[in-house]
Amino acid sequence: MVCRVWRGWTRAGHAQSYDDYLRTDLFPRLNQELRSQGYRGYQMLRMGRGEEVEFMTMLWFESIGSVRSFAGENHETPVLSDQARSLLARFADRADHYEVSGFDRFDLSNAA
Repeated sequence: MVCRVWRGWTRAGHAQSYDDYLRTDLFPRLNQELRSQGYRGYQMLRMGRGEEVEFMTMLWFESIGSVRSFAGENHETPVLSDQARSLLARFADRADHYEVSGFDRFDLSNAA
């Protein structure tokens, strides 16, 4: 299992629009289009920092080959739609890929 970790920052006024875009457009589309190629889901963290909001996305894939089905051969390069670019103030110029060496499932069904 591989976790693709990436960060982007929005202005505070664009944070909810970006959050909505990820949860209702991008991630459901990835699930539909890449599930058969090894995409296994996402987690997203969000933290306000003054006038900006930082987003950390963690996309889960079966293998680095599955990551390449999403990102291409240069898999460390961020994959950004025009809509994402219009909402982000800045973003990391590369995604990091971690091999999962341990995992504990936890229930987020009651999370706010």
